[in-house]
Formats: sequence, structure tokens, C-alpha cells
Amino acid sequence: MMTDSGKLGRNDPRYRATVEKRFNKRFIANPDYVRLVGSTEGIVAAVSDAVKDGKRFVATSGGHCLEGFVSDPEVRVIVDVSPMKRVYYDDAMRAIAVEAGATVGETFRALADNWGVVVPLGEYPGVGMGGHVAGGAFGFLCRQHGLAADYLYAVEVVTVDADGRAGAVVATRETTDPNRELWWAHTGGGAGNFGIVSRYWFRSTDATGDDPTTILPRAPSSITTFKIEWSWSDLDERSFRRLLVNHGEWCEQNSDVDSANASLWTLLEIHRKQFGTIVVRGVSTAGDGAERQMRAHVAALAAGGAAPSAPEVERLSWLGFALNPLPELFGMPPGGVSVKVKDALLKKRITDRQIGVAYDYMTRDDHDVMGGVFGMATYGGRVNAIAPNERAAPQRSSILDTACNTGWIDPEDAEKNLRWVRDFYRDLFADTGGVPVPNDQYDGALINHPDTDLADPEFNGSGVPWSTIYYQGNYRRLQDAKRRWDPNNVFRHALSIGSSAE
Repeated sequence: MMTDSGKLGRNDPRYRATVEKRFNKRFIANPDYVRLVGSTEGIVAAVSDAVKDGKRFVATSGGHCLEGFVSDPEVRVIVDVSPMKRVYYDDAMRAIAVEAGATVGETFRALADNWGVVVPLGEYPGVGMGGHVAGGAFGFLCRQHGLAADYLYAVEVVTVDADGRAGAVVATRETTDPNRELWWAHTGGGAGNFGIVSRYWFRSTDATGDDPTTILPRAPSSITTFKIEWSWSDLDERSFRRLLVNHGEWCEQNSDVDSANASLWTLLEIHRKQFGTIVVRGVSTAGDGAERQMRAHVAALAAGGAAPSAPEVERLSWLGFALNPLPELFGMPPGGVSVKVKDALLKKRITDRQIGVAYDYMTRDDHDVMGGVFGMATYGGRVNAIAPNERAAPQRSSILDTACNTGWIDPEDAEKNLRWVRDFYRDLFADTGGVPVPNDQYDGALINHPDTDLADPEFNGSGVPWSTIYYQGNYRRLQDAKRRWDPNNVFRHALSIGSSAE
């Protein structure tokens, strides 16, 4: 086990490694010092020191926050939990424990190698578990197995009481646990709200016995991937509309809890016309039936419209895929990029009006935004198997996770990229004030894809607060947990849960 570091200053290479460990280069951290911690006790000590000194502090694990929650100018201390990487079976809990510094990829490997099981975590293997699971966490296996948070049995959190004392609290989903609301708050309430997570324990709700090979879903026997493309030169507005209608109707017909196609996850990437292509990538766990499943999906998308390229199909082991998934999608140029992601969940396909908006923003030539993408990932399936208030993540009626994205390298390109993506999102959701207000069409947005624009009246003209878009009817209950576990609001960021009415 690593010995917890002292206060690492700006001249220490470990300081720079933590500060520079950020997925989104839009934000630059400049804390007074960094604490690298290798234990729960180390987190308690780091928090105690920061509180005593009156310094604003945050935690980081993988460094993949889409907004500047860690790289906030007001943050003076970063507590880096990435050295905490143990994954082990806990006999007392009868659950598999994962420390907060483990990455998604490290967790997938340990679960598969040691017990042959899986938790439906996120898509990118470098994401840290600490902030990931607390926001709900979905990925390639969500349609088949639900959210990672749906398997959370317990959580250990370092909190600060009303007297400023830091301490570790363990909360479980047992109905007799007096700390149960703290567990519930970490099943989709988002990271950085109640304390610093030091470890999670995972166990299926219907698991019996104490055999770690049976308490979670079995890891897939294989993964089959496919990729198809349409060249923009082969598409006009009619064929573009046909493709998006076909895609949306397939999602409406194949996203039920017990759908035979819940084993298929796909991502439709509509790149700007200047990029040249529209891409669909698919991931199937259907084994020997995967290629047949994929062919039927591609045929449904192409029906009555332009034909795509021949599918590129590959069959892999689960770990061979999970540790390096869709390399083209997750590839990053040297030095990284700046990004803006604006997320929305849909209960139905995008409307004909919205398809027209997408066509306009993807083809018009008065924008020079090479990195602009409109992504639509299939959702639903087992995610929608539980009630919206059973976990803190309330979005349990969605069939699509959509995102307006843009990325750039040159800082001088920031303004035009931000303007394009914000205008695109606003026009997509013009019927509800420029944001996906939860209703019969929209299911709000995911807190794991935070967008501070939703809290800004300049971009949110709906009159509906950001907290409703992310948490819907669960927000008051999360506020109650906030008042109990963080009475002095020491854990906060731009979209943190407030203790008073909003």
C-alpha cells in the first residue's frame, strides 16, 4: 500500500502529474498543493488539514470531468485518490470491493480475471471509479445489465460534520442501515456533493450466497463489433432524414426492458459535412448470433435510403475489447483537446423538426467547426427496469442518450466552437427553452455528463432549474442527504447539490 504523501507543491513532478491529468484541456488547475493518498485514513487526514486551514478542496481519481469542477480557480487543494486501486472480495460484506482510484479498465480486468464477472461500467477504460459510479455510470453493457450504480451494495465516504471533523462513513443498501440515504445518494447523485468516496462494494440485488463468481453478472463470453459509414457526398436532405427516422424508430421498437436486442449497443456519429462521413459503431454480446443481429440493424437503418459501406466486423474476447474499446473513437491527439459536451436523454426519437435542425448545423458552410459531432447512443433496456426513485439516477424511461459535442486544439478556436455547439443544442430543444426539460419526449440529462450551461439563464430559457433536468423528483431527497452529511457545504462545485430550496 502506498504511503500517503504530504503536501506536494508546484515544483514536485507528482503535483504536475495530478494537475495535468485532465481530459478536458479547457480548464487548468492551480492548487496550492496536491495530496496523493493511498488509504481511507489518508483521505481523512488530507480533508482534516484542508478544513483546518480553511482551504477549498476537491478530489480527483481518473481526471475525466467534462467541466471545471476540479480545475476551479477557487480550489486550493486537490486530493488525488488514484493510488487507491485494490479490487477484492470482502467476506464480511459478501460483495466485491473496488477502491476509488481504480480505473474502469483496471476494474474490468480484476472482475474478469478473478471471478469471471462484470459490472456495467463506462466505455472509456481510463475513467476513475471514484467519480464515475456516484453519477450512475453507463456504458456498452447498460442495455443488457442497467447502470453500474444499480449494483452498488455499499459505499465508504469521507465526510465532514457540522463541527468540521472529517471521518469515514460506510453506508449500505440494507433497509435497516441508518446511513442508507448516503448509499442512495451515491447511486446517481453525482460526485463531489457529500464527501470523498474511498471505496465501493458491488453485489446484484438478487444475488444469493457468498460465492463471488455468482454475485454479479457473468462477463460476456465474447464481444462482436461493427462499423459502417455513409459518405456525405452520397446523402441529400431526404436520405439524411430517412436515416435518422429509421434509427429513431429502431430505438423505439428495441429498447424495452426485455428486448431481444438489449444485447446490442450502437453509436450513431453524425460528423460535420466537412469531416466527410456519418458513422455507426455497434457492440454486441449476442455471441454466435451477433453478426445476424448486426445485419438486421444495418438493414433497418438503410431501409428506403442510401446504402452504407460494407460493415467492418470483428470478434474479440471481453477483456480484449474492454481494455481498448473502439480505438478510433477514444483516440486523443498528443497534448489532448478542449471539449464541450451537451447531453440529453430522449424517450422518443428526435422529431422531424429536430432532424431538420441537425441537418442544418451539420451541413451549413458558415461554420468552420471541424470537430462538431451529434452523437446518439442507444439506451434503455435494463436501465429502465427499476423505478425512477429506486436509485438517485431518475432517468428510467429513455431510449437514446444524445450529445452535441465539439472539440478543438488551438485556443483561438474556442469561441466559434462554443458558439456552434450552444446554438445547436438550443435550437434542438427550442420547444422547451433550449434545454431537455423532462416531459413525455425528454428525460433530462445525465449528471455524469455535466454541462454548467444548464444553470445559466443565458442558455437555459425554460424557467426549469438545472437540478430538475438532472435529478427530477429525486432532488429534494438529495438535498436532505446534503444537509445531513455535508452541513457546512464544504463539498461543492458549479453543479453541486444545494441544501436549500432552488
